[in-house]
Amino acid sequence: MIYRCLMLLSRIVCCLPHSALLVLGRGAGVLYYKFIKKQRERAVQQMMECLDMPEDEARKTVRESFINLATNVFEILYMPHLNKKNFHKYIEIDHLERMKDALAEGHGVVVLTGHVGTWEWLSAAFTLSDLPVTAIAKPQPNEQYTRVLNDLRATINVEIFSRGTSELLAAARALRHGKILGFLADQDAGPGGAFIDFLGKTASTPMGPAVFSRKFNAPVLPAFILRKPDGTHKVVIGEAMRYEDHGDTDKDLYDFTVRMTRILEGIIKENPTQWLWFQKRWNTPPEQKHVKHHTVKAEEEQP
Repeated sequence: MIYRCLMLLSRIVCCLPHSALLVLGRGAGVLYYKFIKKQRERAVQQMMECLDMPEDEARKTVRESFINLATNVFEILYMPHLNKKNFHKYIEIDHLERMKDALAEGHGVVVLTGHVGTWEWLSAAFTLSDLPVTAIAKPQPNEQYTRVLNDLRATINVEIFSRGTSELLAAARALRHGKILGFLADQDAGPGGAFIDFLGKTASTPMGPAVFSRKFNAPVLPAFILRKPDGTHKVVIGEAMRYEDHGDTDKDLYDFTVRMTRILEGIIKENPTQWLWFQKRWNTPPEQKHVKHHTVKAEEEQP
């Protein structure tokens, strides 16, 4: 029932002009901010702590982030409307040649990104530019939501691999075949992650981008989609990053993950209204870390 309702809503939304989505998103975001107290207060508290921001400013910024998130939802439902002829009306791409040059090396490309802007449209920007895109994503708690997301992603030709399943083998094959493999690297990674300072607090950080880059000799390209003041988007592609082998695999993976984390931090600090501040980014305390091969120690324990 949920699946059918959301897919029907998607068909309705696709009949609207993009400007209408901005209006709907603002209205829904204001309501979300007003009535979803638990997430609102968590977001405000985390923003105050991480950005050293006074409460009144944090509340205004979080309110705008809720509006951005609500607009994102409508834009995700709008993805079937996107095609090669019209996507340039909504998405500007900066330095696409960096992605094409990295793909030309033949080892695939690991894309480092996060829950910034309408992140699902980042994939659309690449696939509609005739680039092969796959991504590792966390399944939604409700299977019907996962099905909706995957069906909408299919309309823009994105292949999704579920995090934590045997489909990671398929993700590895995607790199071998020279495709883009995207990682949302700003989520809590549990006891097996790298414990790194993130926005002023120690957080379990996904090591996937570093591990895949090392294993397949694939360059890592930071790429983010940012909403512009007029409501359209700009894709920003950073310069290629490389795994550096200094003889200590765990430390080398850790150091590379730190470098990538600093890039994520910078994007969030520059665009605080476009990140999911209510997510449980710091959910796993350092004392719960698992020490195993390719899992590194907490940052404060490094020499």
